[in-house]
Amino acid sequence: MLERIAATRYVTPLREGGSLPGVVEADDLGTYVVKFREAGQGRRVLVAEIIAAELGRRLGFRTPELKLIDLDPQLGIREPDEEVQDLLKASTGLNLAVDFLPGALGFEPLAWVADPRFAARVVWFDGLIHNIDRSWRNPNLLVWHRDTWLIDHGAALWFHHNWKTADPQRPFDAGDHVLAPFAADVEAAGAELAGQITRELLETVTALVPDEWLDGEPGFAAPGEVREAYVGHLLRRAHGPREWLVRAQQREAPKAGPGSVGEFWRGGSR
Repeated sequence: MLERIAATRYVTPLREGGSLPGVVEADDLGTYVVKFREAGQGRRVLVAEIIAAELGRRLGFRTPELKLIDLDPQLGIREPDEEVQDLLKASTGLNLAVDFLPGALGFEPLAWVADPRFAARVVWFDGLIHNIDRSWRNPNLLVWHRDTWLIDHGAALWFHHNWKTADPQRPFDAGDHVLAPFAADVEAAGAELAGQITRELLETVTALVPDEWLDGEPGFAAPGEVREAYVGHLLRRAHGPREWLVRAQQREAPKAGPGSVGEFWRGGSR
């Protein structure tokens, strides 16, 4: 189970993209980026965030800690921004808190050369979860404490917006992926990661999603059926024919110069 906390103060909105997440303080004295249940495409974005980030964590990737956060209606009443106030009021109750990484730097592909094995693993993982939102325009990678962290997986598992068209063999075009130019032997990385993906692992990850975010999903009678649909889809994608990864039209990998940010984060400077 994800830890459950309560919001104590809304600090500021993060006006990036259309979902309007916000920085929020909680009763555990932590600071979080909160993704609200009634923002953007609703609760499915939060479901995707939990499944993708927690699966990634168990496969060895660094992802910020996730918690469930209760939002009191009083937080919305006290917020002067009308757009934010409406969002907070509509999202009263359970939302998703992502640990805030203070001082983290956004990944810059022109200033940092990624490790080829790490890049290959990320490319294959994003293909597995249908994550179309890690391009050079929007890397969704942070560099923090000399490590690279994967963030913002709300656009993954997008097939759940129309389950009738869900296809475990749907192609994933990695040509636009920010790490594709650095990736070496994606097929080997995929074989390694697929070997770790078991039914037990996927059931553990999907069990972290609150029932109330799965209840009422069209075409399913109960939250357990929705969880099984995610498990079955990802199992077939990981262990069926893995010809869904397309790496055509990749960009040339940028080169980081001496003393660049990339040198620093790899320990080449200082």
